[in-house]
Amino acid sequence: MRTLLFLLLLSCLLPFRTHAQAGNEVTYPFPVRYLALTIENKPARMAYMDVRPERPNGRTVLLLHGKNFNGYYWKAVIRWLTDRGFRAVVPDQVGWGKSSHPDIHYSFHRLAFNTRKLLDTLGIPKVTVLAHSMGGMLGTRFSLLYPETVEQLILENPIGLEDYKTFVPYQTIEQQYGKEKAATYESYLQYQKTYYPVWKPEYEDLARVQAADLKSPDFEAVAWSNAVTYQMIYEQPVVYEFDRLVPPTVLIIGQEDRTVVGKGLLPKAEQARHGNYPELGRQTAKRIKSARLIELEGVGHIPHIQTPDRFFKALEGVL
Repeated sequence: MRTLLFLLLLSCLLPFRTHAQAGNEVTYPFPVRYLALTIENKPARMAYMDVRPERPNGRTVLLLHGKNFNGYYWKAVIRWLTDRGFRAVVPDQVGWGKSSHPDIHYSFHRLAFNTRKLLDTLGIPKVTVLAHSMGGMLGTRFSLLYPETVEQLILENPIGLEDYKTFVPYQTIEQQYGKEKAATYESYLQYQKTYYPVWKPEYEDLARVQAADLKSPDFEAVAWSNAVTYQMIYEQPVVYEFDRLVPPTVLIIGQEDRTVVGKGLLPKAEQARHGNYPELGRQTAKRIKSARLIELEGVGHIPHIQTPDRFFKALEGVL
Protein backbone atom coordinates (compact mmCIF):
# COMPACT_ATOMS: atom_id res chain seq x y z
CA MET A 1 0.00 0.00 0.00
CA ARG A 2 2.82 2.38 0.89
CA THR A 3 4.50 1.59 -2.43
CA LEU A 4 1.30 2.39 -4.34
CA LEU A 5 0.87 5.69 -2.50
CA PHE A 6 4.49 6.61 -3.24
CA LEU A 7 4.05 5.86 -6.95
CA LEU A 8 0.87 7.95 -7.08
CA LEU A 9 2.63 10.86 -5.39
CA LEU A 10 5.59 10.53 -7.74
CA SER A 11 3.32 10.57 -10.78
CA CYS A 12 1.86 13.89 -9.61
CA LEU A 13 5.32 15.43 -9.29
CA LEU A 14 6.66 14.28 -12.66
CA PRO A 15 6.22 16.65 -15.62
CA PHE A 16 2.73 16.16 -17.08
CA ARG A 17 2.63 15.34 -20.78
CA THR A 18 -0.39 15.13 -23.03
CA HIS A 19 -0.61 13.35 -26.34
CA ALA A 20 0.71 15.47 -29.19
CA GLN A 21 2.76 17.78 -27.00
CA ALA A 22 5.87 18.98 -28.78
CA GLY A 23 8.91 17.11 -27.57
CA ASN A 24 11.47 19.80 -28.28
CA GLU A 25 14.08 20.46 -25.65
CA VAL A 26 14.52 24.16 -26.33
CA THR A 27 15.50 25.95 -23.14
CA TYR A 28 13.34 29.01 -22.58
CA PRO A 29 14.90 32.10 -20.98
CA PHE A 30 12.57 32.02 -17.95
CA PRO A 31 10.70 29.29 -16.04
CA VAL A 32 7.82 27.72 -17.94
CA ARG A 33 4.55 26.95 -16.19
CA TYR A 34 1.42 25.22 -17.45
CA LEU A 35 -2.29 25.91 -17.39
CA ALA A 36 -4.50 22.81 -17.62
CA LEU A 37 -7.31 23.12 -20.15
CA THR A 38 -10.05 20.94 -21.57
CA ILE A 39 -10.75 21.62 -25.24
CA GLU A 40 -13.42 19.64 -27.08
CA ASN A 41 -13.35 17.10 -24.23
CA LYS A 42 -9.61 16.63 -24.67
CA PRO A 43 -7.00 17.45 -22.03
CA ALA A 44 -4.49 20.09 -23.05
CA ARG A 45 -1.87 22.31 -21.50
CA MET A 46 -0.98 25.90 -22.22
CA ALA A 47 2.68 26.69 -21.53
CA TYR A 48 3.55 30.21 -20.42
CA MET A 49 6.19 32.37 -18.81
CA ASP A 50 5.08 34.82 -16.12
CA VAL A 51 8.02 37.12 -15.44
CA ARG A 52 7.69 39.67 -12.65
CA PRO A 53 9.94 42.71 -12.25
CA GLU A 54 11.94 43.54 -9.15
CA ARG A 55 10.30 46.98 -8.99
CA PRO A 56 6.79 46.61 -10.39
CA ASN A 57 5.02 49.58 -11.92
CA GLY A 58 1.62 47.88 -11.67
CA ARG A 59 1.26 47.17 -15.40
CA THR A 60 1.33 43.90 -17.33
CA VAL A 61 2.24 43.29 -20.98
CA LEU A 62 0.81 40.22 -22.73
CA LEU A 63 3.11 39.02 -25.53
CA LEU A 64 1.52 37.08 -28.41
CA HIS A 65 3.83 35.17 -30.75
CA GLY A 66 3.64 34.59 -34.49
CA LYS A 67 2.89 31.50 -36.58
CA ASN A 68 6.46 30.23 -36.99
CA PHE A 69 7.54 31.17 -33.48
CA ASN A 70 6.76 30.66 -29.81
CA GLY A 71 7.42 32.46 -26.54
CA TYR A 72 11.17 31.86 -26.79
CA TYR A 73 11.78 34.70 -29.27
CA TRP A 74 10.42 37.33 -26.87
CA LYS A 75 13.37 36.87 -24.47
CA ALA A 76 15.03 40.26 -25.07
CA VAL A 77 11.65 42.02 -24.98
CA ILE A 78 10.81 40.35 -21.66
CA ARG A 79 14.06 41.57 -20.13
CA TRP A 80 13.52 45.09 -21.47
CA LEU A 81 9.98 45.21 -20.06
CA THR A 82 10.81 43.81 -16.62
CA ASP A 83 13.80 46.15 -16.28
CA ARG A 84 11.23 48.96 -16.57
CA GLY A 85 8.80 47.55 -14.05
CA PHE A 86 6.39 45.72 -16.35
CA ARG A 87 5.18 42.21 -15.64
CA ALA A 88 5.43 40.06 -18.79
CA VAL A 89 3.02 37.20 -19.48
CA VAL A 90 4.16 35.12 -22.45
CA PRO A 91 2.03 32.14 -23.51
CA ASP A 92 2.79 29.50 -26.08
CA GLN A 93 -0.62 29.22 -27.69
CA VAL A 94 -2.13 25.73 -27.70
CA GLY A 95 -0.73 24.15 -30.86
CA TRP A 96 2.70 25.81 -30.52
CA GLY A 97 5.98 25.45 -28.68
CA LYS A 98 5.82 23.71 -25.30
CA SER A 99 2.01 23.70 -25.21
CA SER A 100 -0.06 20.70 -26.22
CA HIS A 101 -0.80 20.11 -29.90
CA PRO A 102 -4.27 18.56 -29.73
CA ASP A 103 -6.31 17.56 -32.76
CA ILE A 104 -9.06 20.16 -32.42
CA HIS A 105 -10.76 22.89 -34.42
CA TYR A 106 -8.38 25.84 -34.10
CA SER A 107 -9.84 29.33 -34.08
CA PHE A 108 -8.66 32.77 -33.04
CA HIS A 109 -11.76 32.92 -30.84
CA ARG A 110 -10.67 29.82 -28.92
CA LEU A 111 -7.06 30.94 -28.62
CA ALA A 112 -8.31 34.28 -27.28
CA PHE A 113 -10.58 32.47 -24.80
CA ASN A 114 -7.64 30.33 -23.60
CA THR A 115 -5.53 33.46 -23.18
CA ARG A 116 -8.25 35.22 -21.19
CA LYS A 117 -8.53 32.13 -18.96
CA LEU A 118 -4.79 32.32 -18.32
CA LEU A 119 -5.04 35.98 -17.30
CA ASP A 120 -8.03 35.23 -15.06
CA THR A 121 -6.12 32.37 -13.44
CA LEU A 122 -3.19 34.71 -12.76
CA GLY A 123 -5.54 37.38 -11.39
CA ILE A 124 -4.64 39.96 -14.05
CA PRO A 125 -7.60 42.20 -14.98
CA LYS A 126 -5.85 44.57 -17.44
CA VAL A 127 -3.03 44.18 -19.94
CA THR A 128 -1.23 45.93 -22.73
CA VAL A 129 -1.16 43.51 -25.66
CA LEU A 130 2.02 43.36 -27.74
CA ALA A 131 1.37 41.08 -30.71
CA HIS A 132 3.62 40.10 -33.61
CA SER A 133 2.83 38.51 -37.00
CA MET A 134 0.00 35.96 -36.56
CA GLY A 135 -0.16 37.15 -32.97
CA GLY A 136 -1.48 40.38 -34.47
CA MET A 137 -4.54 38.54 -35.75
CA LEU A 138 -4.99 36.91 -32.34
CA GLY A 139 -4.39 40.21 -30.53
CA THR A 140 -7.02 41.88 -32.70
CA ARG A 141 -9.54 39.12 -31.99
CA PHE A 142 -8.69 39.20 -28.27
CA SER A 143 -9.21 42.97 -28.19
CA LEU A 144 -12.54 42.65 -30.02
CA LEU A 145 -13.77 39.96 -27.63
CA TYR A 146 -12.43 41.47 -24.40
CA PRO A 147 -12.02 45.23 -24.89
CA GLU A 148 -12.41 45.82 -21.15
CA THR A 149 -9.22 43.79 -20.56
CA VAL A 150 -7.00 45.64 -23.06
CA GLU A 151 -5.50 48.97 -22.02
CA GLN A 152 -3.56 49.23 -25.27
CA LEU A 153 -2.99 47.11 -28.38
CA ILE A 154 0.44 47.19 -30.03
CA LEU A 155 0.68 45.40 -33.37
CA GLU A 156 4.22 44.62 -34.57
CA ASN A 157 4.18 43.75 -38.29
CA PRO A 158 0.93 41.81 -37.98
CA ILE A 159 -0.18 39.48 -40.72
CA GLY A 160 -3.82 39.59 -41.75
CA LEU A 161 -3.81 43.19 -42.96
CA GLU A 162 -5.28 41.76 -46.16
CA ASP A 163 -7.61 38.80 -46.79
CA TYR A 164 -5.35 36.06 -48.15
CA LYS A 165 -8.16 33.82 -49.30
CA THR A 166 -9.23 36.43 -51.86
CA PHE A 167 -6.01 36.02 -53.87
CA VAL A 168 -4.01 33.00 -52.65
CA PRO A 169 -4.95 29.74 -54.44
CA TYR A 170 -6.89 27.29 -52.29
CA GLN A 171 -5.10 24.30 -50.80
CA THR A 172 -6.80 21.41 -49.04
CA ILE A 173 -5.85 20.60 -45.48
CA GLU A 174 -4.33 17.35 -46.78
CA GLN A 175 -2.08 19.29 -49.17
CA GLN A 176 -0.95 21.60 -46.37
CA TYR A 177 -0.36 18.66 -44.05
CA GLY A 178 1.79 16.99 -46.68
CA LYS A 179 3.94 20.13 -46.93
CA GLU A 180 4.30 20.31 -43.16
CA LYS A 181 5.34 16.67 -42.89
CA ALA A 182 7.96 17.22 -45.58
CA ALA A 183 9.53 20.17 -43.72
CA THR A 184 13.27 20.12 -43.04
CA TYR A 185 15.70 22.31 -41.16
CA GLU A 186 16.77 23.82 -44.47
CA SER A 187 13.18 24.63 -45.51
CA TYR A 188 12.56 26.36 -42.18
CA LEU A 189 15.83 28.26 -42.49
CA GLN A 190 15.09 29.44 -46.03
CA TYR A 191 11.68 30.74 -45.02
CA GLN A 192 13.08 32.51 -41.96
CA LYS A 193 15.55 34.29 -44.25
CA THR A 194 12.64 36.03 -46.01
CA TYR A 195 11.91 37.96 -42.82
CA TYR A 196 15.04 40.13 -43.06
CA PRO A 197 16.35 42.56 -45.70
CA VAL A 198 19.88 41.35 -44.90
CA TRP A 199 20.46 37.98 -43.28
CA LYS A 200 22.85 37.67 -40.32
CA PRO A 201 24.09 34.43 -38.73
CA GLU A 202 22.61 35.32 -35.33
CA TYR A 203 19.10 35.14 -36.80
CA GLU A 204 19.51 31.40 -37.36
CA ASP A 205 18.74 30.77 -33.69
CA LEU A 206 15.03 31.18 -34.43
CA ALA A 207 15.19 28.64 -37.26
CA ARG A 208 16.87 26.23 -34.84
CA VAL A 209 14.07 26.72 -32.32
CA GLN A 210 11.38 26.21 -34.97
CA ALA A 211 13.11 23.10 -36.33
CA ALA A 212 13.38 21.51 -32.87
CA ASP A 213 9.89 20.09 -33.43
CA LEU A 214 11.26 17.98 -36.30
CA LYS A 215 12.80 15.72 -33.63
CA SER A 216 9.60 15.45 -31.61
CA PRO A 217 8.15 11.94 -31.20
CA ASP A 218 4.80 13.64 -31.88
CA PHE A 219 5.98 15.41 -35.03
CA GLU A 220 3.04 14.20 -37.12
CA ALA A 221 0.63 15.75 -34.62
CA VAL A 222 2.72 18.94 -34.62
CA ALA A 223 2.61 18.98 -38.42
CA TRP A 224 -1.16 18.57 -38.35
CA SER A 225 -1.49 21.51 -35.92
CA ASN A 226 0.74 23.57 -38.21
CA ALA A 227 -1.49 22.72 -41.17
CA VAL A 228 -4.84 23.45 -39.53
CA THR A 229 -3.59 26.72 -38.08
CA TYR A 230 -2.63 27.85 -41.58
CA GLN A 231 -6.22 27.06 -42.47
CA MET A 232 -7.30 29.19 -39.50
CA ILE A 233 -5.40 32.17 -40.90
CA TYR A 234 -6.98 31.78 -44.33
CA GLU A 235 -10.53 31.21 -43.14
CA GLN A 236 -10.78 33.63 -40.20
CA PRO A 237 -9.67 37.09 -41.39
CA VAL A 238 -9.76 40.06 -39.03
CA VAL A 239 -9.11 42.67 -41.72
CA TYR A 240 -12.80 43.60 -41.99
CA GLU A 241 -13.11 44.40 -38.27
CA PHE A 242 -10.32 46.87 -37.54
CA ASP A 243 -12.82 49.72 -37.38
CA ARG A 244 -14.49 47.95 -34.43
CA LEU A 245 -11.39 48.09 -32.22
CA VAL A 246 -11.96 50.07 -29.03
CA PRO A 247 -8.55 50.08 -27.24
CA PRO A 248 -5.92 52.65 -28.31
CA THR A 249 -3.88 50.90 -31.00
CA VAL A 250 -0.33 51.34 -32.24
CA LEU A 251 1.10 49.77 -35.39
CA ILE A 252 4.89 49.31 -35.48
CA ILE A 253 5.68 48.43 -39.09
CA GLY A 254 9.03 47.44 -40.57
CA GLN A 255 8.93 49.00 -44.02
CA GLU A 256 10.88 46.24 -45.82
CA ASP A 257 8.38 43.54 -44.86
CA ARG A 258 6.69 41.76 -47.78
CA THR A 259 5.22 38.79 -45.93
CA VAL A 260 2.24 37.04 -47.52
CA VAL A 261 0.87 33.81 -46.07
CA GLY A 262 0.94 31.44 -49.04
CA LYS A 263 3.15 33.69 -51.15
CA GLY A 264 4.85 30.72 -52.79
CA LEU A 265 1.54 29.69 -54.35
CA LEU A 266 1.29 32.96 -56.27
CA PRO A 267 2.75 33.62 -59.72
CA LYS A 268 5.75 35.93 -59.60
CA ALA A 269 3.78 38.78 -61.15
CA GLU A 270 1.15 38.49 -58.41
CA GLN A 271 3.59 38.27 -55.51
CA ALA A 272 4.64 41.91 -55.90
CA ARG A 273 1.05 43.12 -55.66
CA HIS A 274 0.56 41.87 -52.09
CA GLY A 275 2.32 42.08 -48.75
CA ASN A 276 3.19 45.76 -49.23
CA TYR A 277 3.52 46.60 -45.55
CA PRO A 278 4.18 50.33 -45.94
CA GLU A 279 0.86 50.72 -47.75
CA LEU A 280 -0.99 48.15 -45.65
CA GLY A 281 0.16 49.84 -42.45
CA ARG A 282 -1.13 53.23 -43.58
CA GLN A 283 -4.45 51.82 -44.78
CA THR A 284 -4.97 49.94 -41.52
CA ALA A 285 -4.07 52.92 -39.32
CA LYS A 286 -6.75 54.97 -41.08
CA ARG A 287 -9.39 52.38 -40.25
CA ILE A 288 -8.64 52.10 -36.53
CA LYS A 289 -9.95 54.72 -34.11
CA SER A 290 -7.18 56.38 -32.07
CA ALA A 291 -4.50 54.58 -34.09
CA ARG A 292 -0.86 55.58 -34.22
CA LEU A 293 1.53 54.37 -36.90
CA ILE A 294 5.29 54.01 -36.36
CA GLU A 295 7.26 53.21 -39.51
CA LEU A 296 10.72 51.66 -39.22
CA GLU A 297 12.73 52.19 -42.41
CA GLY A 298 14.98 49.37 -43.56
CA VAL A 299 13.35 46.85 -41.21
CA GLY A 300 11.71 43.56 -42.13
CA HIS A 301 9.12 41.32 -40.51
CA ILE A 302 10.59 41.03 -37.00
CA PRO A 303 11.72 44.44 -35.74
CA HIS A 304 12.36 43.22 -32.17
CA ILE A 305 14.93 40.73 -33.51
CA GLN A 306 16.44 42.66 -36.42
CA THR A 307 16.80 46.09 -34.78
CA PRO A 308 16.01 45.74 -31.08
CA ASP A 309 17.34 49.19 -30.17
CA ARG A 310 15.03 50.94 -32.64
CA PHE A 311 12.13 48.71 -31.66
CA PHE A 312 12.65 49.43 -27.95
CA LYS A 313 12.88 53.15 -28.63
CA ALA A 314 9.52 52.98 -30.41
CA LEU A 315 8.08 50.83 -27.62
CA GLU A 316 9.31 53.23 -24.95
CA GLY A 317 7.50 56.10 -26.67
CA VAL A 318 4.34 54.00 -26.80
CA LEU A 319 4.32 52.63 -23.26
